[in-house]
This record gives sequence, structure tokens and C-alpha cells, in this order.
Amino acid sequence: MQNPNYPHLRFNFLVNTLDGAFFGLGIGFASFGTIIPLFMSQFTPLAMLIGLIPAIHLAGLQFPPLFTVGFMSRQKRYKPWVLLISINERLPFLGLCLTAWFMHSLSPALAVTLIFLCLAWQGLGGGFGMVAWQSMLVKVLPSGLRGTFFGVQAAAFNILAAISAVIAGVWLDAYGPQVGFTLCFASAFAALCLSYIMVALTREPDETPREPEEAVAPQGAVQVSLGGILRRDLNFRWFIIVRMLAQLAAMAFAFYIIYSVGHYAITKTFAGFLTSASMVTGIVANPLMGWLGDRWSHYRVLGLGFAAALCSALTAFLAPSVEWFFLVVLLAAIANVAIWTTSMAMTLQFGAPAERQAYIGLSNTLVAPATILAPVIGGWLADSASYLLTFVVSAAFGVITLLLFALKLRDPRSIHSS
Repeated sequence: MQNPNYPHLRFNFLVNTLDGAFFGLGIGFASFGTIIPLFMSQFTPLAMLIGLIPAIHLAGLQFPPLFTVGFMSRQKRYKPWVLLISINERLPFLGLCLTAWFMHSLSPALAVTLIFLCLAWQGLGGGFGMVAWQSMLVKVLPSGLRGTFFGVQAAAFNILAAISAVIAGVWLDAYGPQVGFTLCFASAFAALCLSYIMVALTREPDETPREPEEAVAPQGAVQVSLGGILRRDLNFRWFIIVRMLAQLAAMAFAFYIIYSVGHYAITKTFAGFLTSASMVTGIVANPLMGWLGDRWSHYRVLGLGFAAALCSALTAFLAPSVEWFFLVVLLAAIANVAIWTTSMAMTLQFGAPAERQAYIGLSNTLVAPATILAPVIGGWLADSASYLLTFVVSAAFGVITLLLFALKLRDPRSIHSS
């Protein structure tokens, strides 16, 4: 792993992989798909409110990027902004820790409000730093290694998240809600502080290294692109549409654990093993799918992920016993790798290098409304009818997503090479 244009490549690859690993350790203790929904269920039984957990977090993560593009396009170095803003990705877990410790003194309405405020704060912290973080990685990693890096980093994330998810489930069964959730959120904050240190160690050069296929960005290119990309780049428009539909295809994912707890009366420890199974799948799927994307096609890997989302929802609907939910979460984990990690790498293949920040901002912000609506719709269907209806509707959107993907979206690399 040597490249004269990237003298600190090995070091930067390592510390940013460790950033993902420690971030995963923290998120395993405070999973948006398991631990926080279980915490929320201590105060409300409404599936719609529980479904808002990933929606609020992801909305905060996805809405801001487009509004930071102009500011970031004028910066020569991105790490200072990443360090400044990403503090807000970590502090909210202290808020959740305090909410858990005082949970018996809080009214349900106040507790739910505090949880949502912490989720929004945490998501916005990530969202306002998204363009800077991805731009920093572009500066320290060559284009042929980015898909592999995202896969390896996500695998490291899932390795430690799988371990901490099981520990979290054991703590909740052993110590009860108050102490158990307090331990989970305090541990999440400590782990995320370690990830912050890894980001701070990144060696970012003053200038972006030149690669053979890239040109220097002309002054004002990003601002011009924001006004014209969607009008002229039909394939990118379909990429955004397909990604929006994929959020609806994946809306069932937020309810698998809650459904299993309610329908099959599983223990918190079993729920932790389900979460861990999902994380272990990600350990294998992330580097493998990233490697395949770099050497085969991120486009084809994305299609495989959409198929996995459809199969996950169908299996959840047809499952005759709770053991089948290990397959359900396995397929959902593969789908999530495609929807998030593969999409992130594929976004960097659209447009000219001078417009990269504009594409990053657009690809995050424009998908945000679907990210918010998907779990809300899923929760409303579950409250109005049943979780099984949520699974069926999710599968239906999976079919639509796959059809449009196959019929309308083209591999951006094939367009550039033609």
C-alpha cells in the first residue's frame, strides 16, 4: 500500500479504520436499531414514535451536507472542521446517559422529548461534518482504494459493534433498565471519544494530490454545479430516485427487534445476539462488497444489496419462528452495506472531480426526506394494522426499487468510459 502522491497512506488508512472501529464500539452499546428503540419502549408503546428513532438520526445526518458545500469548497484543509463539528456526534450520548439515570423521575413525554433531542443533535453533528469528512478522505486516499477503505472501515465498525451489542444485552438483563441503559450510553460516549482521537491523528496534506484522471477544480465550479447537476445529469437523478425508494424498501429493518421482542417474547440477551449477528454479517460483507465494488462494479454490488433488502422483508413476513430472524437480519445487514457504504463509494464516481463536493452534498440531502418518511410510514402501518403489513409494504417497495435500478440506472463508470 504505497503511493508517492499519498506519503502517509498506510498511517491514514490505519487511523481512519480505527476511527470506524471505535465508533462501532460505541454504536453497539447504543444501537439505533436495538438499544435506543428498547430504551424508548420504556416510555411509549407507539411504533410510530419508535420508528422515528432512525428517521430523526438519519435526517440530521443527511439534510445539512448540501448547505455546507459552498463553505467547504473554499477550504484547503478539512480536518479542523471535522474535529470542531463532530464533537456534537458524541456529546448527545451523555444526554442519553443522564436521561437513563433519571428515567424514573421523568414523565414519559419529557423522556421521549429528551431522547429525540439527543438523536437530532447527534445526527446534525454528523450531517454538518459529512462533506468535510468525505472530502478529507478523498485527500488522503487514492480513488482506487476508497471503496475498499469504506468496506474495511465498516467491517471494523461492525466487529466491535457486534461485541458491544452482546455486552449491552447482557447488562440490560443483569442490571435492569436504569443501570443497564446508563452503562450502555456511558460506554458509548467513552468509545466515541476514542474514535475522535483517531480522526485527530489523520495526516491531511495542504493540497489535494493529483491523480491521472482528475483535473484541478476551477474557481467557483462547485457553486455552478449545484445549479446544473440535476438538470443535465439524468443518470444521477435516477441514482437519487432509486436511493430514495431503497429507504422505503428498508423501512422494515427498524422494527425487526421490536417485533421479535413483542411477538416471540425474546430476552434482551437474545435481542443482543440478533444485533450481533447483523454486525458480524457486516464484518464480512463490508470489506467484501467494497473490494468487489472497486474491482468489479459498485453498481452491481448495489443491485445485490437491493435484492437482499427485498428478501429480508419477505423472510420476516413468512418466518415461522424467531430463529428465522437471524437470516432476516443477515439479509438486512447486506442491504444496509449496499444502501449506505456502496452508495457512498458510488457517489464519488458521478460527475467531474471538480464537482465532487456538490455531488456528495446532493446525494445526502436529497435522499433525506425519504429517510425520514420511511420509518414513520412503517411505524404508522404497524400501529394501524400490524408489523407484518409493514414487512409486506417494505417488500413491495423492494420490487419497485429493483425494477427501476435495472431499467433506468446505469453504471456511472461505464458512462465515463464510453
